[in-house]
Amino acid sequence: MSIAIIGGSGLSKLPEVKINDEIIIDTPWGKPSAPIIIGEINKTSIIFLPRHGNDHAIPPHKINYRANIWALNKINASKIISVNTVGGITELMNPETIIVPDQIIDYTSGRKSTFYEKDLEGVKHIDFTMPYAETLRDQLIKAAQAIKLKIFTKGVYGVTQGPRLETAAEISRLERDGCDVVGMTGMPEASLARELGLDYACCGLIVNWAAGKSDMPITMEIIEKNLKNGLNNINLLIAGVLRNFN
Repeated sequence: MSIAIIGGSGLSKLPEVKINDEIIIDTPWGKPSAPIIIGEINKTSIIFLPRHGNDHAIPPHKINYRANIWALNKINASKIISVNTVGGITELMNPETIIVPDQIIDYTSGRKSTFYEKDLEGVKHIDFTMPYAETLRDQLIKAAQAIKLKIFTKGVYGVTQGPRLETAAEISRLERDGCDVVGMTGMPEASLARELGLDYACCGLIVNWAAGKSDMPITMEIIEKNLKNGLNNINLLIAGVLRNFN
């Protein structure tokens, strides 16, 4: 059993990741976003899946979330850390900082969001009161404390459909609903992992202020700059978790 990381393709290119193999898996729901990378960080086994594909060409609403989660489960991943880029909504959610949210509000529509659709003996329900595994969240928080990395240890992740960014009015609505950050890939990933009994937690890297929260326009240049600057801390945090895994 191993820990799996789902994230952007940039994570697999970090020098700390030693790639040992790549696995192509077919699933009952089609192919995952990319071949699954089997490797290690600091001599600890790791599974890595770039959710947008190796060329970062799959938009959030077109990701085959069911195939991704099912494939990770098939190769015996026991825990999943999801690295998500998000926008900051509330006052403290500054770009380049990291949040480990404890709640989700799902604003997506039309995504294939369950494994339990047909040939059922009865309707399947999951308890999703706490959408993230507290034990895995705790590991992320303790790893951050050990390396003296300041992170936000709770908050609400609002998941929107994408691929367009939100309007200022939509962000105001999300803030009234209680959301601290906004992104496009947190669901149905989290609920699918719960359906298969996998521990799942989110590590959100804030890469921009959400619409209407800054005087500056949101550009890909700003997002990519903040992403590049924040990836090092993401890598340090994941390496810290892996040191205490197994």
